[in-house]
Parts: sequence; structure tokens; C-alpha cells
Amino acid sequence: MSVIPHSTVDSARPYVVGLSRIAIGLLFSCHGAATLFDVLGGAKGGAPAAFAWPGWYAAVIQLVGGVLVLLGLGTRIAALICSGSMAYAYFSVHQEHALWPIQNGGDAAAMFCWSFLLIAATGPGAFALDALLARRPAAVTTASATA
Repeated sequence: MSVIPHSTVDSARPYVVGLSRIAIGLLFSCHGAATLFDVLGGAKGGAPAAFAWPGWYAAVIQLVGGVLVLLGLGTRIAALICSGSMAYAYFSVHQEHALWPIQNGGDAAAMFCWSFLLIAATGPGAFALDALLARRPAAVTTASATA
């Protein structure tokens, strides 16, 4: 049995984190779109009225936060807000029915909560627009200074 060197695994980490961030953001934004716009199977129980607490706000966080995480824009803050939203959903909606997520239907909320917390802690990884935008002003400033 061969062992993969740590340097190989470490060099792949930003790409794995980036691809995971993209998948998680896409799935989360689909939940928001389904709830707000009655697409992709629609919302269970119907779409919430505009500005109705907490359903409409949760769906907006899911859609906007999911897209921001997907694109890698303001990733850490967006992921932290998404994580908090799912923690709130778990404890206010699911927890009252049973203790364990598998029993109370809150497994998606728990997984999203912990996944977004991990993204907030580790950063966006590769393929994030934040990194692209961070490089651009430095290049413009350097070009202006040499002119």
C-alpha cells in the first residue's frame, strides 16, 4: 500500500475547499430559490409572504448567502451568516420535535450549519472571486505608481 505524501495532499487542499464551497453554496441557494420563487420543486407549505418572519428572511439568506459563497464573494462573512441562519432553523424549528437531526428532519440544517462554519473558519479556498478582486487593485495601484 502506497502512502500519499503530505505535500501532495496539502497542495490539493485549496482546490478541494474551493470545490466544496461551490457545491455547498449552490445547494443552499437552490433552497432559497425554491422557497422564494416556487421553482425546483417549490417550497414545502407554500412560499412565505414577503417580509414574513422567519421564512422569508431565511429564504433570502439562503439565496443571497448561497450565491455569495458559491462565487466566493465576502465568503467568510456570508458563510457565518448562513451558518447562524441554519443554527437558528435547527433550534427553533427542528429541535422541538426530537433531539437527533435524523428524528426531527433537521439533518440538512445541521449539515449546512457546520459546513458553513467550516467555510467561515477555513476561508474560500481556490476559485474564489475575492482572491481575483484582491489582486486587481494592487495591479492598478502598481501601474499608476510606475506611470
